[in-house]
Amino acid sequence: MDKTRLAGKHCLITGAARGMGAAVAEYYAAQGAKVCVADLNLEGCEEVVARIREKGGEAIACRLDVTDREQMKAAVQATVDAFGSLNVMLNNAGINKPLMFLDITEENWHQIMDVNALGCLIGMQEAAKQMIDQGKENGPYKIINVGSILSRQAFDDVVPYACSKHAILAMINGGAKALVDHNITVNGYGPGVVRTELWEQLDKDLVEIGKFDKQGQSMDQLADSMILMKRYSYPDDVVGTAAFLASQESDYMTGQLLMIDGGMVMQ
Repeated sequence: MDKTRLAGKHCLITGAARGMGAAVAEYYAAQGAKVCVADLNLEGCEEVVARIREKGGEAIACRLDVTDREQMKAAVQATVDAFGSLNVMLNNAGINKPLMFLDITEENWHQIMDVNALGCLIGMQEAAKQMIDQGKENGPYKIINVGSILSRQAFDDVVPYACSKHAILAMINGGAKALVDHNITVNGYGPGVVRTELWEQLDKDLVEIGKFDKQGQSMDQLADSMILMKRYSYPDDVVGTAAFLASQESDYMTGQLLMIDGGMVMQ
């Protein structure tokens, strides 16, 4: 591993207390980045930070509700106070609660859309304001949004989630156009079926609403029927692309959503 690939990068990662966010935070730090690990779960953030520091990396923990603009501003400021600037913003925070189409409630819709879509928008805006204040000559700056296979399709049991991830793609496209003159690129990556704590809960929920008969069936069935590589993924399958998008290797990219799904979605 190149321990200097992300040297000089000061990063804020939302939803980083566990799962893909935690894995990316640790991978960024291992490649030389300084990382603000932000999440509602402060204890989880502190555990991630401890692991990073044990390996010689630099990181801070920050409690963050991504739907609260003042908390987002505070997380951006905490990153700048700790490291001197903000170069990379990774909007990773997300939730899901599956319901069949006719069972979707207003509460379900707003909860998912607020965290996944509005939270991403607020993160993009507050990060961009800080980056603009730092001056375009100190860029390029990177805003990275986590989409999904459901940024490009939808299933009948996760429509609000699919809507929120379609919104992520729209914000990648629109944000790239809005921020290019400030030397800010906006890209993202779209995981497929990833074995994380989020999917473990999703798997239970899918059984509860009658989509599958038993736990574990969802991942196995999707891997067999929809994933060309015939296996679901793990956070380690995602971190390389996340690092590429944070590095100078992607400086001539903007407005793109890269799929990391084992071949579920063909673009």
